[in-house]
Amino acid sequence: MDIKNKVAVITGGASGIGAALAQRFYSEGAKAVVVADLDAEKVNQVASTIGGHSSVCDVSNEEEIKNLIKKTVSDHGSIDLFVSNAGYVTIGGLEDDDSEMRKMFDVHVMAHLYAARHAIPHMVDQGGGWLLNTSSAAGLLTQIGSLHYSVTKHAAVALAEWIQITYGDKGIGVSVLCPQAVATNIKENSPSAHLFSEDGENVASMDGVLSAEELAEVVMKALEDERFHVLPHPDVEEYVRRKGDDVDRWLLGMRRFQNRLFPEGSTPADWLLS
Repeated sequence: MDIKNKVAVITGGASGIGAALAQRFYSEGAKAVVVADLDAEKVNQVASTIGGHSSVCDVSNEEEIKNLIKKTVSDHGSIDLFVSNAGYVTIGGLEDDDSEMRKMFDVHVMAHLYAARHAIPHMVDQGGGWLLNTSSAAGLLTQIGSLHYSVTKHAAVALAEWIQITYGDKGIGVSVLCPQAVATNIKENSPSAHLFSEDGENVASMDGVLSAEELAEVVMKALEDERFHVLPHPDVEEYVRRKGDDVDRWLLGMRRFQNRLFPEGSTPADWLLS
């Protein structure tokens, strides 16, 4: 997909990955870039720096996504690319209240479903379109110590696969973005920010931390090549292959890595059992 002269919508666009993609789409000659986020002040700032358009949107609310898409088509005549990028991360496991899983599922999965439900009919009518859904390497592998993040990011990948299979012959392209660590404020904005380690080693950052701008470069190339998996960290492809080749060996390796991450304190298993 070539972004030039296209209309793009980005949720979670007030900072980090979303803001970097908005800037990059603008630089590549997009016809219009609509930046949506819950943070009105920051999303207005991002939009104003690129001559884009801002929208305050709660992605867990289907009506708000529906209205965002409807207004985009009304204002700009089409919707060519919808980037479902809003997300957050928490620390926790089976001991947490079920409401935490439901909240994250709404943002990481249902928001993607709502976008597809309301954007695809417009895209098909205009001859095609593209969905770029942000998941995580955790959606292909796992995230140690974060049950809700792991499960919902897996579900996001499964949803993207289903949409691509179902609507690919109707002119709908789908890409799923699965990075490891990116230098954003996702940890600081987490409801469990106080639980993150300050020294740093974790399953996401073991292969390095990319800037949001570096990630945007990878995304542009993947869109150009019309790839489904967008893997900014190349090692992830190998990890996925190893998991597929011998899942039992992979699981054992992840257990060993978990023990390395928690050498002196309680492991995620102990959060429920202690």
